Amino acid sequence: MTNPSGYSPSFKRPAEILRMRRSRARSVGGLLCPSSGPDSSENPGLTRPSPGELRPFSPGPRLLGRNSPARKRRNPFASIENAHSPKKRKPLVLKDDGDSFFLARNSDLVPENKSVESRLTDREGFPSGSDSSSGSEPDRNRDSQERLLDQDFLNVEQEAAERPLLKSPQAIAPASIAPPTCREYPADWSLKTRLLFTSPLSLTWTEQPKAQEEAVGLSNSCRAQFSAPPLSLQDPQSCSETRCAFQQSLVYWQHPSLPWLSLFPRINAERNFSGRGAPWAHDAALQQSLMREWSASLSSLYSLLKSKRCPYFYVCSYQFTVLFRAAGLAGCDSITAVVSPTTLGLREVMKAEGIEFSLPLVKARKKRLDLQDGLDEEPNRACLKELEAEGGGEEGDDEDDSFQWLKEMGVQDKIKKPDGITIKLQKDAHSLSVDHRPESVVCVEGSHTFTLINFLINCKSVVASTGSQAGLPPTLLAPTAFRGATLHTLKSRSVNVKNQVKSGFQNVSSLEIAGPVLPSSLHAIIGLLRSAQKGNFSASLYTHAPTAVMNVNAFEHKDTAVDLSGIGLPPASVEQLQQPPSLGQSALSHISMNDYSYSWRS
Repeated sequence: MTNPSGYSPSFKRPAEILRMRRSRARSVGGLLCPSSGPDSSENPGLTRPSPGELRPFSPGPRLLGRNSPARKRRNPFASIENAHSPKKRKPLVLKDDGDSFFLARNSDLVPENKSVESRLTDREGFPSGSDSSSGSEPDRNRDSQERLLDQDFLNVEQEAAERPLLKSPQAIAPASIAPPTCREYPADWSLKTRLLFTSPLSLTWTEQPKAQEEAVGLSNSCRAQFSAPPLSLQDPQSCSETRCAFQQSLVYWQHPSLPWLSLFPRINAERNFSGRGAPWAHDAALQQSLMREWSASLSSLYSLLKSKRCPYFYVCSYQFTVLFRAAGLAGCDSITAVVSPTTLGLREVMKAEGIEFSLPLVKARKKRLDLQDGLDEEPNRACLKELEAEGGGEEGDDEDDSFQWLKEMGVQDKIKKPDGITIKLQKDAHSLSVDHRPESVVCVEGSHTFTLINFLINCKSVVASTGSQAGLPPTLLAPTAFRGATLHTLKSRSVNVKNQVKSGFQNVSSLEIAGPVLPSSLHAIIGLLRSAQKGNFSASLYTHAPTAVMNVNAFEHKDTAVDLSGIGLPPASVEQLQQPPSLGQSALSHISMNDYSYSWRS
C-alpha cells in the first residue's frame, strides 16, 4: 500500500495521547458519532462507528465532501516531533528568564499572539471565522474528533512548555563558580639549587640590566631598603624600579668565597672539587688561617641573629647542613636550629657536649607504632617490668652469673659469649637505621643553639680530613651582610621557546635562575613576577635534597609578639616566614599562579 504524503505509518503514538483519546471518545462518542447519516451510502468503504465507540485512525485516500472540494486526509498527530509533515515544524528553543530555562517555539514560524483555535483552523485549511460545516456529516464528525484531540495535545504541550527545566551541573557556566583564591603559598625553608619560570608573557625584562639599575639594586640590598611592587605592570621592560628590585632579589652573602670553586652544594659534591686547585690541602698553616676567619664569620652571624639583624643563615658542611632561625620566625619565640642529616656518632658527640636536642620524626614514628600495636604490647611491657624488678636492674653484675645455667650443663666452653661492643650495636640498631636519612633530623632550641655554635667552631669533624674537600671550612649562606662575607648574585637567563599544545605550538618565555636560592629570595622573585606577568606564570623548583626535611614542625608555638622590623627582609617575606612550617618532610617542587591565585605541589 502506498503511503499518503504527510503521514508516517511507522509512527508510534504516545501513551498520553492515546489515553486522552480513549477518555475523550468515551465522553463524547455518542454525540460525535451518530448511528445513521445520509452519507452512509455514498462512502461504502468507510464503516460507521457505533455509539460510544471511536473509529481508529488509519491512512486512506483523499476524502470528498458533499459540498467541499477534494482535500487531503489530515494526520491528527502531525504535531509530534518525529512525524513527517510537508510544512516545516517550528523548532523547540530554550529561553532563559534569568532563573531557569523554558521550552518555547520559534516565534518566526508561528506568531505567539495567535489563539489555539486560530492555529487549529489554519492547520485544517479553514480561515478563522469561516463556516466549516459545508462538508459531509462523517467528515464533520471526524474533523470534530481530530480537533478535540489536537486541542488536548496542545494543552499538554503548553503545560510541558511552562514547566521549568532543572539545570544540570554541566549546564552551569564555569565562570559562575568562583574558584578558591590563594594569595600566598606556604613557607619553604629548604635551599633551592635551580628555578625555572615559564609564562605566556615575555620575561626578557629580567636580563641585561643597565649599570644604574644594577647599582641601585645592590645598594638597596646592602642598606636593607625595600619597595613594595605594584599590583600590576603594563610594561615591566620600561619600569626601572621593577628591574632594580629584581637585581636586589638575586643578592646573597657567602663565606668563604673562592672564585674558581663552587662552594654550594657541599654534600656529595666531590666531583665539583676534583681536579681543582686546593693549595690548603697540604698546608696546615693555611688551613688554620681559613678556620680562624670562618669562626669569626660564624660568630658574627650568630650575634646578628640574636640581635634580630639577620633572619636566618645556613651552615653547609660536607656531611650535614644546619639552619639557624631568629626568634619570631617559624612560629617560635626563641632561636631555633635544625640539623640534617645526622649520624649516631654526631648525635653522641652532641650529647657529650651538653647539647639538648630532639628527633621529632623518630618520636613521631614511635608514637605511630605504639598506637598501632596498642593493646598487644601492654602484656609484654608488664612482663618486662616484672623481670627487671626481679633482676634488680644492676649493671655491675658479674657476666659469668648470666651464663651459670651453661656451666651447669657443661657447655660453657662451646658457646661464644657476645662481647660488649656487639651488645651495644644491637641496642643501637634502631638508631643506626635512621642515619643519613630524613628521619635523622635534629632540632635544637633556645640557649642550646649557642652551645651548638661553639660545637661547630671547635669540632674537627665539620671539616673533611681527606678527599677533594679536605681542609675547606663549611659554607656560610645568609640574606644579609656579615663579617668576612662576599656579596654574590644568582645567575639568571631568559629565553623564548615554543611549547607544544593541542592546536600546535605556543610561544612561551622562560626564566632560569641557578645558585643557592634562599627562602626570602624565592619569595621576592615570585612577588615580582606576580605583578610583572599579570598573575600568570608557573615555576619548577629544584630542592637541595638534604634540606627538604627542614620544613618539619617540631617546636612549640607561642603567640608572643616579636619585633622584626629591622631584620633585613621585606615585610611580605617576614610575614610569610613567621608562619609555622606546614610542609613536613617535603619541599615545594612546583608553584603555579593563575589569575593571581597560587597553587603548588610538594
